[in-house]
Amino acid sequence: MGIKIRLIITQFLQYFIWGSWLISFGGYLYSIGTEPAQIAFIYAMAGLASLITPGIAGIIADKWLNSERLFGSCHLTGAIVLFFAAGATSYSQIAWLMGCYLAVFMPTISLSYSLSYSLLSKSGFDTDKDFPAIRTWGTVGFIVAMWIVNLQGWTFSANQLLLAAGASAVLGLYAFSLPPTLSSRGGGKGMAQDKFSWKIAFGLDALSLFKQKQMRIFFLFAVLIGICLQITNTWGMPFLDDFRAGYPGSFTVKYPLILLSISQISEALFILAIPFVLRKYGIKIIMLMSIGAWALRFGFFGIGNPDTGFVWLLLSMVVYGMAFDFFNISGSLFIEREAPEPIRASAQGLWMMAEMGAGAVVGQFAAAQVIDYFTVAGVRAWPAIWFTFTGYTLVVGILFAVFFRTKRN
Repeated sequence: MGIKIRLIITQFLQYFIWGSWLISFGGYLYSIGTEPAQIAFIYAMAGLASLITPGIAGIIADKWLNSERLFGSCHLTGAIVLFFAAGATSYSQIAWLMGCYLAVFMPTISLSYSLSYSLLSKSGFDTDKDFPAIRTWGTVGFIVAMWIVNLQGWTFSANQLLLAAGASAVLGLYAFSLPPTLSSRGGGKGMAQDKFSWKIAFGLDALSLFKQKQMRIFFLFAVLIGICLQITNTWGMPFLDDFRAGYPGSFTVKYPLILLSISQISEALFILAIPFVLRKYGIKIIMLMSIGAWALRFGFFGIGNPDTGFVWLLLSMVVYGMAFDFFNISGSLFIEREAPEPIRASAQGLWMMAEMGAGAVVGQFAAAQVIDYFTVAGVRAWPAIWFTFTGYTLVVGILFAVFFRTKRN
């Protein structure tokens, strides 16, 4: 089996796991009476985990253990934790178990990137050209998982966690069959066997990226844009479910995950456009396109509804692909290109820490505050909430256009 097919299977399962619970879990928590701040805390733990564990995983993959073994071990551990989380009966139990799960799951995202880049390069492929098409199958996996959860009636059920646990176990075992990616201590470049350095051993050499002013600015905006990433993933389901009172028989209320999965279908299409757009316009323009798409995503939510405003909900799903992929995938490819080979896995960990770590943590708690502010007597003023996020995104876009400078490459 060719390496591309093997990586397609890896990406499909990686995002099938995430799609099994990421979008619907907030709705499940909401349905059992969990408070907005508590929901925000659980999702923010993904950000907290991303602040710590991806960087550690990147260091281990660069210096100590083959990426595919670390990747598989994380997924096998995650499968066990998810199994117990599905049977948890209280918020405190769910919070603790999900915290443990996220600590081992979040590193697998950046590891899946560095693993793919390494194996593609080793086989003589162009990562800029070939990886986006492979990554598209991850989005397909995400969509398939969402549809299964919705059509099986698990949108507000803990069974979604059992589905994710089964897929985690399969991917964990499959990862150990992938070709080896040698750590630098195990014979790769960057760490001679006779020259040990604590700085290199603990991945602190990846911080050398911050010596470049524009790289510091790029990572700062990764945090600011990262604030947007998980807002609709967390609050999209509660937002659509609140239409139940006024539009009880609408498609939006009956099949919210299928509607939200259009975002992932859009994502699959925009991933394929990345190599062309990135090469033609460069990283600055593609990031500005992403920021603009985030503003539209929130704005369309603000004016949408299941009846006369249904078209705006659909458009919000369509622009999500540009918003997410042009930021997440292009940023990852930019970091892969800019980072020296011995620290690339560590650099991907830093990227993950910025966008899905610091950004997600700030975004979750800030979003909870905004939602509470616009909630009166239990009724949420969703248009005001979404327009607030739109305004924030536009300000970030203006600042990025002014301060980020880079050579077209």
